[in-house]
Amino acid sequence: MEDRKKWYANYPNDLANEIDIPFISVPEMLQQTVQSFKDHDAISFYGRTFTYEQLAEMVFAFTSSLQSVGVQKGDRVAIMLPNCPQYVVTYYGALSVGAIVTQINPMLVERELEHILNDSGSETIVVLDALYPRIKAIQLKTSLKHIITVSLQPSESPQTEDYTFERFLAKNTGTVIPIQIDPEHDIALLQYTGGTTGRSKGAMLTHRNIVANAVQSREIFKGEITSGQEKCLTVIPLFHVFGMSSCMNLSILSGNSMIMLPRFELEEVLQTIKTEQPTIFPGVPTMYVAITNHPNAEDYSIDSIRICNSGSAPMPVELLNEFERKTGAKILEGYGLSEASPVTHCNPPFAERKPGTVGLGLPNTAYKIVDVATGTTEVPTGELGELLVSGPQVMKGYWNMPEETAVTLRDGWLFTGDIAKVDQDGYLSIVDRKKDLIIASGYNIYPRDIEEVLYEHPSVQEAVVIGVPDEYRGETVKAYVVVKSGKSVTSEELLDYCRKHLAAFKVPTFLEFKEELPKTNVGKILRRALRDEAIKK
Repeated sequence: MEDRKKWYANYPNDLANEIDIPFISVPEMLQQTVQSFKDHDAISFYGRTFTYEQLAEMVFAFTSSLQSVGVQKGDRVAIMLPNCPQYVVTYYGALSVGAIVTQINPMLVERELEHILNDSGSETIVVLDALYPRIKAIQLKTSLKHIITVSLQPSESPQTEDYTFERFLAKNTGTVIPIQIDPEHDIALLQYTGGTTGRSKGAMLTHRNIVANAVQSREIFKGEITSGQEKCLTVIPLFHVFGMSSCMNLSILSGNSMIMLPRFELEEVLQTIKTEQPTIFPGVPTMYVAITNHPNAEDYSIDSIRICNSGSAPMPVELLNEFERKTGAKILEGYGLSEASPVTHCNPPFAERKPGTVGLGLPNTAYKIVDVATGTTEVPTGELGELLVSGPQVMKGYWNMPEETAVTLRDGWLFTGDIAKVDQDGYLSIVDRKKDLIIASGYNIYPRDIEEVLYEHPSVQEAVVIGVPDEYRGETVKAYVVVKSGKSVTSEELLDYCRKHLAAFKVPTFLEFKEELPKTNVGKILRRALRDEAIKK
């Protein structure tokens, strides 16, 4: 442990904390774990358990079925599922044929789905049966050829013209054609994220990126988690890159068990903790808030949890202390972004934890703070600037967006767009966002998506969306609207309009009408002025 402390003593200037990243594909990572832990539980889902050997058999069958319908290396396979065993099978099966997984939030509505499916060129999708009508409504506007539905209650699977998951697995021929994968260059995943232009774009994560981030994460938790012995409460959505890496891939790399839940429902989560006794709980602050504030939380044996890695939103120090008091667990706040697979920083369990910071860079991760104006001059310790990151987990670029890629990846560095500072020990603090991203309950919300919908309403002249502080969600969405002259509309009418055209988590919590919006002398809306105004209210 002392050696590891020395690694970080002078970091980021000293890159002595190098570890070996195996040159393997993501499916090979699973295969290696199966060899060592085949009889260990890989997944627990509502009382059903699957060993690593059983998981590997299902992945093999799904891989064979994909090949039998003509899915080839480089094809895109979309997944639109909550957490469930079929998610893991689809993910690893698609990667085993050399396909590229496109992760899709099940909460997206038709217009959002259509964009991602067309941008990625996905021809196959595995989707929750309840969402099947949404996919069928847009199928003819996309390249979709194969639709595979998953029911969490198989007896209720609807009869459709497309495949159920079970019927699709029946296409398994018993053989799989081996596929050569180049971990360094072959893309494994398209993780969609917003952009400075407002267009949602797919971060291209290679097999090397994804394996590296799992290995880096395991290394920073070395001494705290034991391979083959831990149980990970997997309630963060796997379609979110944080859940994918910190729950699914880290568990599979380590031969540990995933206790899966499809959604965060407090009573169900607490009962699952009591019954299953997880030892690891990756989460977002709103989850820890809910558990901490439950009057009888300690009656659910929550002290089984030893390690919590918190991400996606700032963790209030008071919440951290109270949660740790009730559970005895360590909360290790970290930082990441889709473009980095996602984790780049974490408070280390083996050294000082500094509340209010996101800790130190993961092994093999370099970072620096540069001036916001030019992005070329490194600023002194403690001063604010834009965070730049470099490491094996950093994406290949944006799918079919060379201009955006050139802006974000420069001279070997990922320009994160986040304003940060580093202290004398190398601990990073995220201070603000250069981009206008809103993070509410762990969901990334891009104001442009909401503004575009508001602008489509016939009564709206101008609209701007900001994030405002929220005790529970971390941030929530507030919209400001200027109504067209001679028109009238109520806030409830506009919110109903948003509900029809946006996923529920993007719908504004607050909506305020204004005679005019604050602007610069060239007409640019001053979001900062609106944020300051909202905070003062």
